[in-house]
Amino acid sequence: MDFLTLFAIYVAVVLTCILLICRYSGQQQTPLNTLLNCIANVAAPFTPKWLTELSQRTLHRLFHQRSNMFIYMHILLEAAVYAEFTYEVFGYCREMDTTLTNLAVPYILLAVKSFFFYLCISRDPGTITKVKVSAGQLHVYPYERKLFHPGISCPTCQLIKPARSKHCRVCNRCVQRFDHHCVWVNNCIGAQNTRYFLLYLFSLCAMAGDIALLTGDMLLHVTLRSGLLGASYIDEYEQQQQAGPLFVIQHLFLTFPRIIFMLGFLVFVFFLLAGYALFHSFLALVNQTSNEWYKSQGYTCQHCQPTPTANQLSSTAPDHFKRYYYSRGILRNLGEIFFPLKPVRKKAN
Repeated sequence: MDFLTLFAIYVAVVLTCILLICRYSGQQQTPLNTLLNCIANVAAPFTPKWLTELSQRTLHRLFHQRSNMFIYMHILLEAAVYAEFTYEVFGYCREMDTTLTNLAVPYILLAVKSFFFYLCISRDPGTITKVKVSAGQLHVYPYERKLFHPGISCPTCQLIKPARSKHCRVCNRCVQRFDHHCVWVNNCIGAQNTRYFLLYLFSLCAMAGDIALLTGDMLLHVTLRSGLLGASYIDEYEQQQQAGPLFVIQHLFLTFPRIIFMLGFLVFVFFLLAGYALFHSFLALVNQTSNEWYKSQGYTCQHCQPTPTANQLSSTAPDHFKRYYYSRGILRNLGEIFFPLKPVRKKAN
């Protein structure tokens, strides 16, 4: 298999992953799930029982219990990218007169990202407790009687659930203004740490984009200084051919293999994070959580279905219900993200 075929497969896999994630994000039935289920059904009769149990326990441990595995993976991938950037790209950029200010930006972004990453991990997302419920947490948000209904208790926490809250089975707690549980920070994202999560996403996206730009600029300068675009070569038929873009890409791939693979990884991560950050920015602007967005699209968890009483209540939902029920205008919505609403006691009549 020649280089161009390998490179085409590499590009096709990266683009396919981006398209599939963007197309089927949040959906319960996806082509990948269907394919994996088919493979599992075919392989089940030939798979040892101990291997099946081990894989199930491992997946349960990773995705259904709190685990630092993804935090360690995050740090490892980050260390690998910065090691390659510092060891190779940084030196080439200095030779090409890239300013130290530009080269310092990725390290500044790393410090900023690490700060928000730590806050996402360590800060309480807005755990609901008896004390907070008594202090007026039930009245922070009104019940819109569509997704959230008054008087519904959490069977695990034994607490009345405030509007916009949800019980996280991974953390085993109810969270105020629950958005989602993020395995990469091993914590829920809720009312008290959504702002840190948004800033973490944007700083991580900026970090990947900046390193990718510096790396791409370095490769461009290498190509221009080497005169590859005006060069020629002798092909397998002993014919002289003008070096084109494919020849340049092949030359760069063979000369800087680690840098090219790092650049491909960064581009993939950048577009993935950019889409995810834009999605959460949209939710922040309309004052909606991803939990509420998924529910409004019909993707509800079987363990979180309303009780029969709630179903009866839903039939009496007010006529003025709207899709973005909790939206109060862009500025006030953003203010609510960065300055979360505090519990207030309802005045007695």
